[in-house]
Amino acid sequence: MGNAIIVAGHAIPRDTADLFSDSSWFLLDFQRNEASSYVGHVRRGVELAAADPDSLLIFTGGQSRAEAGAQSEAAGYWGVAEHLDWFGHVDVRTRAITEDFARDSFENLLLGLCRFKEYSCSYPRHVSLVSWEFKRERFHLHREAIRWPASRFTYVGPNNPPDLPRALASESQARERYTRDPYSAGPFFQSKREQRNPFRRRHPYSQSCPELVSLFEYQGPQLFSGPLPWD
Repeated sequence: MGNAIIVAGHAIPRDTADLFSDSSWFLLDFQRNEASSYVGHVRRGVELAAADPDSLLIFTGGQSRAEAGAQSEAAGYWGVAEHLDWFGHVDVRTRAITEDFARDSFENLLLGLCRFKEYSCSYPRHVSLVSWEFKRERFHLHREAIRWPASRFTYVGPNNPPDLPRALASESQARERYTRDPYSAGPFFQSKREQRNPFRRRHPYSQSCPELVSLFEYQGPQLFSGPLPWD
């Protein structure tokens, strides 16, 4: 498996009664009417994996909601695909895994890469990342921060939330913060990570990806200049 398809999680399913309905998900107020869009992200990831037999599909996202219990966003998305019979691509099931520790978009990318390496013992040749279309520029900021080559990265935005004006206004502020703090090291991002980690979990990638320890610990704001395995 040479290519990674990373699907960034945004919420956790409550049940599978109607995955296209908000009632089947644990949602924050600003996530209302977004349930069907999350299913769209899962579907697009599965379709991309089905079209590339040399790919590994990674759903990424941690145990972000105390009321959801010990289920992660990643496991929830995997369950969505399973419940919906992998959208007619059942063979993808054997090439789909979860990354259960990411707490934000920066970690969706970086820890997604780590999980690929942990599973396949090497880093991917190419990364396709699936998330909201309106977050496209943000993920390119993340890619630049970890110095992942642009030629080996494809961003896929299948949809946008129903309340796009609100999302765009919030995203403009987020991009400004990431521009000033590209490694999410400051108090603002650390507070958000704590809120999204009610079970106080820590990722294991310092052991499985020891060559990235310096990057894990780096705080910026200058571009990380140490050696990276994808240089």
